[in-house]
Amino acid sequence: MSQGEKRGVKTKLLGVVMISLGVLDSLLTLRGGLPSEKYILLIVLGILVFIIGAVRAGRQPDDTTDEQVS
Repeated sequence: MSQGEKRGVKTKLLGVVMISLGVLDSLLTLRGGLPSEKYILLIVLGILVFIIGAVRAGRQPDDTTDEQVS
């Protein structure tokens, strides 16, 4: 597995964790009878972090250092 295949994995994982926590917290507050909109921010931030990780994973590694100039 090359370095290019591992890029963005930690960032995407952090995004998934943030989304999961936001959804679970919002469901628990809704069940408690006190709807709270502050967990929507956590969900949106998790989605943004996941998108950043996906963009990083999709980039091609810069191979200019491996080429030899003749």
